[in-house]
Amino acid sequence: MEFSELIKHRKSIRGYQQKPVPRAVIEDIIEVAKWSPSSMNTQPWHVHVVTGEPLDRIRRGNSENMVNGVPPKRDFAMKEAYEGIHRQRQVDIAVQLFDAMGIARDDKARRTDWVMRGFRQFDAPVSLVLTYDKYLEPAAISQFDLGAFSHALVLAAWERGLGSVINGQGIMQSAVVREHAGIPDDQNIMICIAMGYPDEDFVANSVKSVREEPAHFVRYVGF
Repeated sequence: MEFSELIKHRKSIRGYQQKPVPRAVIEDIIEVAKWSPSSMNTQPWHVHVVTGEPLDRIRRGNSENMVNGVPPKRDFAMKEAYEGIHRQRQVDIAVQLFDAMGIARDDKARRTDWVMRGFRQFDAPVSLVLTYDKYLEPAAISQFDLGAFSHALVLAAWERGLGSVINGQGIMQSAVVREHAGIPDDQNIMICIAMGYPDEDFVANSVKSVREEPAHFVRYVGF
């Protein structure tokens, strides 16, 4: 697939077949993604690939903490609530997903269940937890590099028939993830990527987000 086609065709997958992903496929994806851009070639990423019982324990711990009102706690500060146009775009994709799933505005039970799917990493068979060394803090440039690396991972996965979704909910209870994935104390957890073979019957997988026209966010200077 040509790159232009690949990047436009890829979409977030939120429903997966319960089919194991061979380790060799994940290794191939990471081998490709490691060539993503990195500031001064620092390559600040670590990848913890989790599946099976350890991932199930993470799902249970995340879900139990959220149900019991344990406040989310990440390894680095971030803005949890969006505002303005950014909030509107967040709402717009939620409306697309709820419409596809047939979840009514007043259906609190199904809306709550949808949110909990995120904390379960969408029941994907594999989770890639991305971390960086704590001593890199303040780590804005390293986090930028991990963003580029994440994009390379999801594109390489899509090219190989695997779906994924970059999932902030999956690491909002970072202590749970750290414990069950055995992540060293000297690394900060950045994000996780749920990954697996898409379930073609899961209707939310048909949803593709809308992108703004470049005229809304691009300025040309000196042309």
